Parts: sequence; C-alpha cells; structure tokens
Amino acid sequence: MPKTQITQKGFNDLKTELEDLTKSKKPKAIDRLGKARSMGDLSENSEYTAAKEELAFVEGRVQEIQQVLDNAEVTSSNNSGDLVQIGSSVTVEFNDKNEIFQIVGEFEADPINKKLSKNSPVGQALINKKAGDLVEVNIPAGKVQYKIIDIK
Repeated sequence: MPKTQITQKGFNDLKTELEDLTKSKKPKAIDRLGKARSMGDLSENSEYTAAKEELAFVEGRVQEIQQVLDNAEVTSSNNSGDLVQIGSSVTVEFNDKNEIFQIVGEFEADPINKKLSKNSPVGQALINKKAGDLVEVNIPAGKVQYKIIDIK
C-alpha cells in the first residue's frame, strides 16, 4: 500500500482523535447499545438502531485512522522557505487580495480552513514553486492566476 503523506501536526491530531475514539467514544457507544438492547423488542427500537449505527461509525473511523497512521509518511518541515512543499504556508495574491494557504497531504485537506491537498488543482500548481512565481490554475469557473508572495 502506498504511503500517505501527512504533516507532523496532522499525524499528532490523528493520534489524539484515535485515542479519544478508543478511550471515550467507543466505550460510550457500547454502553448506549447495551442500554438500548435492554429496552426490549429490537425490531421497533429506534434507540437500538441509532446506537448500533453510532458504534459502527466509531469503529469505522478507528479503522480508517489506524490505517492512515500505519501507512503515514510524516513530511519533515525542514523546508527552507524557498520552495512550496507539504507543510508550507503560502501567501498568494489573487484579485488584489492576499490569501494564505497551507499545503497538506490529501488526508488532512480542509479547503474551508485553507488547508489544500498537494493533489488539489491549486496545490499541484503551487508545489515546488518559489516566491515571485505566477501560477495559473484551471478551476471549474475558468483559469485563475496566483502570485506567490511568501512561503513559510
């Protein structure tokens, strides 16, 4: 299985989430399921169904995180700031405004919070570029041009 590139912060966040799931959420879900099971007829017990689904979700998330952690390649942040790499915070100019994006591994991507996967169109355009470079990105609305102002 190919390695999943991830920042150190993303790796630590996943470990914290896994610990919370296994030590807190899973035992609570098991307890909820047991209480719902004791309510009687399971065929018409919506609490039982909901508890079972919650436990299945928690267990699925535990497996997903464990798989990512087992196959994680933590990217070093020894970036000198010369080139955009995973873990870089990139200030770009777009429509006379500055925006800051963080380039992350695909599992950490969160576009709403400006964390862009290195595999996203913008991430691909920025990777291995340097301050002062102009990059053009094809997005559904057309072509967009960014000027890289700073890399940290």
